[in-house]
Amino acid sequence: MSSDELEGKKEQSVNAQRPNMNYNLSPDKTSDQNEGITFYYSRERRLANAPKEVQDLYKETKPNRLGLIGPLVADRPRRILFFMIILLCLTILMLSRLGFFDTTYIIEGNKIEISGTGFEGVSIMILRKTIHNRTAVYSGAVNIAVSPVVQPGEDYSVFYHRVFFSLENEEEYRFSVPFDSPELLLVLQTEKSSLNINVKVD
Repeated sequence: MSSDELEGKKEQSVNAQRPNMNYNLSPDKTSDQNEGITFYYSRERRLANAPKEVQDLYKETKPNRLGLIGPLVADRPRRILFFMIILLCLTILMLSRLGFFDTTYIIEGNKIEISGTGFEGVSIMILRKTIHNRTAVYSGAVNIAVSPVVQPGEDYSVFYHRVFFSLENEEEYRFSVPFDSPELLLVLQTEKSSLNINVKVD
């Protein structure tokens, strides 16, 4: 076998191993044959045969104009939770307006706030007075009676004290009572009115 025949067989074996040997990779004039062909693409027809999840992705959604409220009422559970929170806030506001959460009291134009602190067998009472209605405010002596809160029929002692309200806008009075009790009953009495207050002692 001659050398030319050996070279020819090697070239044939190399070409047989090339999968793209039948493709023309060099540019030629055959690519110009597609210039006259028009390709049609229908997006609607393609989406009509697509799954529902794909169709939902391509649906046009209107921009949310509600801002921060929009996500809170996006679906039924969120709407229910949102309106329950609003209702709870309105209820708390109404109860606070009616005085259910207020620890202040009014006696003849004076707003009263009382707190107590236990210390070595006695209770230190702090009374803060603020003028609530200056046109009908009371100034003068205020008698205070303090006793522990007991069950009906039990004996109890009463401690008496007196303070004087002036026309100052704010005043604070401190006095100690000889009771070591978690709750005390105070009775404030002026010339025309009286006020009963239960005070928790810290």
